[in-house]
Amino acid sequence: MYQATHILANHEQQTGAQIRETYLAHLAHMQEQKTSLGTLSTALDHFVEITENFAPGLFHGYDLPDLPRTNNELEHCFGVARAHERRATGRRGAIPGVVVGGSVRLMAVVMAQREDLEAADLQPRDYQAWRQLRIQLQYRQETRRKQFRFRKDPAAYLAALEAQLLE
Repeated sequence: MYQATHILANHEQQTGAQIRETYLAHLAHMQEQKTSLGTLSTALDHFVEITENFAPGLFHGYDLPDLPRTNNELEHCFGVARAHERRATGRRGAIPGVVVGGSVRLMAVVMAQREDLEAADLQPRDYQAWRQLRIQLQYRQETRRKQFRFRKDPAAYLAALEAQLLE
């Protein structure tokens, strides 16, 4: 397993194809040694199965120079955003506001952590994209509003829809 970690660390700065070839050769070698592993052979089978499931996209990132090797920082970012939402709302489960405006809220949390943030950083660079994002958010909010109205009084909501349909 340590050899697999060393291969994926890519200290030799190989391409994605080279790493894939080396890594899969190492997995094949591990499978050849499977009989000597005893009870660990089931763990090896699971490890190989998971690797085969993720293999098509696992090595592509090595060809992109600025892409981090792990998603730990991204997961940390999401965790911080979740913790802030929990602290602010007191909710432990999925927060409706994150469902509706998740991308905007997440970016707000990420940008708020920067110390060198200035007013000019908050100004949209692409107004067309900003307007499109606003339209998407309004659509999601309207959808959530309709869901709430239906849950609050299903009969009245359906009667209003029926009246609208008959017009």
